[in-house]
Amino acid sequence: MRIVWLLALLLGLPAVTQAHDETRPETPTLTVSETATVPHAPDTAFVTFGMETPGKSLAETQRQNSAGMSKVMDRLRDLRIDKELIQTSSFTVSPQYRLPPNRPTDAPPATPEIIGYVVSNVVTVEIRVLDRVGAVIEEVLKAGANSFQGLHWGLRDERSVRLEALKQAAAKAREKAAVLSKALHVKLVRVLSANEGGHMVRPAAPMAHMAMEGSVRDVQISPGELKVEASVTLIYEIAPN
Repeated sequence: MRIVWLLALLLGLPAVTQAHDETRPETPTLTVSETATVPHAPDTAFVTFGMETPGKSLAETQRQNSAGMSKVMDRLRDLRIDKELIQTSSFTVSPQYRLPPNRPTDAPPATPEIIGYVVSNVVTVEIRVLDRVGAVIEEVLKAGANSFQGLHWGLRDERSVRLEALKQAAAKAREKAAVLSKALHVKLVRVLSANEGGHMVRPAAPMAHMAMEGSVRDVQISPGELKVEASVTLIYEIAPN
């Protein structure tokens, strides 16, 4: 009998606990979200260019591509760009195939024939003196680079701008919560949680592609303005006012 009573007690405990949880009132909350955008002039440019070399022999094509890129790298050194600011973005070797002749539909597929290769070497250069962007592009093209991928702008101290955007977003969220609590006749008890959204650095306006004909030095290259965006979501516990 004692064993039966113990089993009944143990089996009854979860039901008692569940009933107790179900009767507990939910904490009333108020959730607010805000976004802030901080504009900032870029202080860094990233120029991406490279060299594509076609050829029949893979070894010879690689040799020609390497020799051409060596000239480009020498020109960058002449421009006093530190090697730490030059990064290989990609290096690819693409076989070129002969188009297969027309064959009957029931014939087995023909083995593709390689007739050559294209070796591509692409590098990205970080330029910290923005007045030199046009000169750098022109010099590397003169040195033999035949593929210009474009440029984009950045910030070396992006973290401080992001923190300022977060600060502004949090202030706007607190202000919104205060206005809503007053309109709803409730009081803000405490912040239960605070979450930040993703950050994004983007140009203020779409960047046009640069025409590479003629002298790049004469092309007006404008860095424009970057915008750093941050969002904050606050959840408040509220109570009747």
